[in-house]
Amino acid sequence: MREKYRLTAWFYDLLDYPWERQYSKWRPAILADMSGEVLEAGVGTGRNLPHYPESAHVTGIELSPQMLRFAHRRAKATQCRITLLEADATQLDLLPDNSFDWYISTFMYCVMPDRFQPIALEQMARKLKPGGRFRLLEMVYSSQPRILRRQRLLAPFVEKVYGARFDRRTLQHLKEVPGLTVTETRYLKDDTYLLIEGRKNAATP
Repeated sequence: MREKYRLTAWFYDLLDYPWERQYSKWRPAILADMSGEVLEAGVGTGRNLPHYPESAHVTGIELSPQMLRFAHRRAKATQCRITLLEADATQLDLLPDNSFDWYISTFMYCVMPDRFQPIALEQMARKLKPGGRFRLLEMVYSSQPRILRRQRLLAPFVEKVYGARFDRRTLQHLKEVPGLTVTETRYLKDDTYLLIEGRKNAATP
């Protein structure tokens, strides 16, 4: 993924523009209640950053240094404290355990191959405080034939450019991570944009 985004980063916001017109309407609501220490995994070009409330201190991690360059630019226009780090979501030893009130990721896990997802989700469980909350937004295949046909048509382009797939099993992996509880799942549009919410169990050390 780091190598793929070496080039894609320079065109990412332009390529993503048709979808961002919809995403930009969701971001404020998804992030509005976040406060305290927030870990954003896969911060990308920083599209979420302007929408965090002032009460949040956001630590954004990103695998691609090229994507981070754009995130740093957006960070200058935010109302909260931002710390941006080049880091892999599956290897977070640089961050202290049990230290974050929130973990947020938008469209990172649909890019991450399934074999790495349990590792990244276990890292999330480690970094969240007991009782800390998480929120993940992902794309999945629709059960509606018309939408599914369109997704299958777009799938080769989406995977080639972004590395993203519609068939990742993020929700299934989440349910298998000890110490995490999924509290709500809902679709933001049709049955394709899945918002997953949950928490780290308070009894987990």
